[in-house]
Amino acid sequence: MKLNELERCERPREKLLEKGAGALSDKELLAIILRTGTSRKNVVELAADLLERGGGNFVSLSALSREEMRSFEGIGPDKSATLSALFEIGRRFMAGKPHRNRPSISNPEAVCKVVAPHLRGLDHEECWILSLSRTNRLLGMEKLSSGSLNNTTIDNKMILRRALDKRAEKVILVHNHPSDDPTPGPSDIRATIRLKSALQVLDIELIDHVVYSDSGFYSFSDNHSSALK
Repeated sequence: MKLNELERCERPREKLLEKGAGALSDKELLAIILRTGTSRKNVVELAADLLERGGGNFVSLSALSREEMRSFEGIGPDKSATLSALFEIGRRFMAGKPHRNRPSISNPEAVCKVVAPHLRGLDHEECWILSLSRTNRLLGMEKLSSGSLNNTTIDNKMILRRALDKRAEKVILVHNHPSDDPTPGPSDIRATIRLKSALQVLDIELIDHVVYSDSGFYSFSDNHSSALK
């Protein structure tokens, strides 16, 4: 069925204008972003197909690369670029907080809450640093590196510079495991030991290293790892 054959109240854009964005389903919201369908599918049908084949939800869909999106019929360079930009805006919106409302990071659950918008659904490893005040207030959060499926760079010199720039007294290191198994490997343990020693020279405390995955997390601190002692 062509889009103009739908009842006016069922067309996504008209429905949004009449009832608000909250009244729209995921496929209808996606259809507004895509704007047009193909010769065989209207834009709502295209959105439903893309959503289903992309994992059934926006989190899974956002993990697809632009090349993977373009493999779907009806998704060319322009639409794949629009979708990539949309998901990045969503991540930044979820991560952004007013200066006056800097959260207190006192446990690994709080760490995961602030990093999840950036790391959820990724198919590669990334390394992040959280810079904290003496009272555990978040001073800044930055991505340091982006790597492969099972590896990313932990650059101690860069971490030290970032911590000093934020005047941090404490630091939390975070990286993700796309495999969904957050158990740290030997290289993760060695990197934690080296970073703790480097930070101690500047009288900055490494209070945790959190390995994040979509299925859970591993906290060096919670597990009383000798790497932090």
